[in-house]
Amino acid sequence: MKKLFVIILVVLIAIPVFSQIKFGIKAGIGTTTVPTYNFDTGANTIDALKTASYGFHGGVFLRLSLLGIYLQPEVLLATNSYEYNVKMGTNPAVLTKQTFNKLDIPVLLGLKLGPLRINAGPVATLQIGTPKALIDDPDFKEMYKGATFGYQAGAGFDLFKTLTFDVRYEGSLSGEFGDAATIGSQTFKLDSRQPTVLFSLGLMF
Repeated sequence: MKKLFVIILVVLIAIPVFSQIKFGIKAGIGTTTVPTYNFDTGANTIDALKTASYGFHGGVFLRLSLLGIYLQPEVLLATNSYEYNVKMGTNPAVLTKQTFNKLDIPVLLGLKLGPLRINAGPVATLQIGTPKALIDDPDFKEMYKGATFGYQAGAGFDLFKTLTFDVRYEGSLSGEFGDAATIGSQTFKLDSRQPTVLFSLGLMF
């Protein structure tokens, strides 16, 4: 949380430096690599049904511009779901769906080249609620607590100084949400920040 407060403080201090300030709303989709669990204790397995999943995001942003350089903080609500076949012991495999709801706060520094833009910066993610645990074990639920930090980098372009389009890649700067889980005799971690490609459409005022 301290890192998140530092990011917000930097944005607030930087606002007076920029000569042009615009407010916007945005929404889009993202394709994310489905997290996999290296969990196999004989008859117990967790198998992802797909290698990638699509999710949605939407929220607000500020664009602070000066001499072709801009700072763009955003606050976005995002959701994504993954499906697994979970088999425990002699029981038949059960189709289990996990839904992750989160708050993403990216702060991007960018360069404008006419209508085109390139940008990159850190993103903090706060988990909203706790997704369904794939295994009924208290250690498993602990894996989804806390916050993580990653980065976004990409490009975009603007039309009529009002519409804005972006494509970005999101990667990880930190590991799992919580501590490693020990299930039976096996210990494993979940890297909650899966590689993601984001596409968005925004409207600036």
